Amino acid sequence: MSSNQYTLAELAKMIDATVQGDGSVVVSGIATLQSATANELSFLANPAYEKYLEGTKAGAVIVNAKMLDKCSEQMHALVHANPYLAYAQLSHLWDKQVQSNSAEFSVHPKAVVAESANIKSQVNVAAGAVIGERVSIASGVSIGANTVIGDDCVIGADTRISSNVAIYHGVSIGKACVIHAGVVIGSDGFGFAPVNGGWLKISQLGGVVIGDEVEIGANTTIDRGALDDTVIEKGVILDNQIQVAHNVRIGQNTAIAACSAIAGSTVIGKNCIIGGASGIAGHLTITDGVHITAMTMVIKSLNEPGVYSSGTGVQPNAKWRKSIARLRQLDKMADRIKRLELALKSKEAE
Repeated sequence: MSSNQYTLAELAKMIDATVQGDGSVVVSGIATLQSATANELSFLANPAYEKYLEGTKAGAVIVNAKMLDKCSEQMHALVHANPYLAYAQLSHLWDKQVQSNSAEFSVHPKAVVAESANIKSQVNVAAGAVIGERVSIASGVSIGANTVIGDDCVIGADTRISSNVAIYHGVSIGKACVIHAGVVIGSDGFGFAPVNGGWLKISQLGGVVIGDEVEIGANTTIDRGALDDTVIEKGVILDNQIQVAHNVRIGQNTAIAACSAIAGSTVIGKNCIIGGASGIAGHLTITDGVHITAMTMVIKSLNEPGVYSSGTGVQPNAKWRKSIARLRQLDKMADRIKRLELALKSKEAE
């Protein structure tokens, strides 16, 4: 069997699934129910996509036991308690991203590496990369084209840094991290003191510490601390275009979706989920296990786990305008209700 072809029996063993149908069926890729072909595997994790199950041309489908009866008798299936997790595990089999298998240190002739840098074996540095003084890079690290790593940085083993990443001085990055293109780590925090009608810049003397197995999406910015470090703990996943301000701390395994912004000195707990385009004000504390839905504005600390939201849901414009008009009348309505209540109490007292 070629490296990108697998029987259903082989796949079932990898993910601890049960084969329904012929385990010798071979698949060579994974795709959606709508687009999968006879030599591809698909999955059903969201009930909203059940409507595509009957018409799919996939060679096999990953489903849970409850959905198995929705499959035709002719359909081959991998039965797994969590089809989305199974899909995530198997997706790596067909990842087309090139991984270096070189056992030797490889630095492109057009890369610039300081003599004082300490670089271990199995490290690859692409063209245009610049590595500063006293940088320490562990084994298995990959550094993309035109990435700049400032002085006194530490990069942990097996971390993959994409192209055009800017890592300022004094940044520490853990093991097995993934840093996508355009990320900026260690830029100055937004610190200024008002003086004489203008602003005096405050030197940002802290650094950035990133734990193991952190993934940082494209064009995300993580500012260095003003005095103490900005800290991103183990297992955090950050989507694209997120702003993390100075002295923020993000707890283990927290996930933050795209275009969110976290103001300075806010502490976010472990296992939180923050929806896209959310804004979190500074100097707040968000406890473990908080779920903030998309486009929420957080202006006070959240001390209890749970789901939090703000704003109004989408409506047809005409209804939205009426809703806003009513919202603006709330103060008058509250005053009127209070007067009516007082009048009612007065009448009852007679």
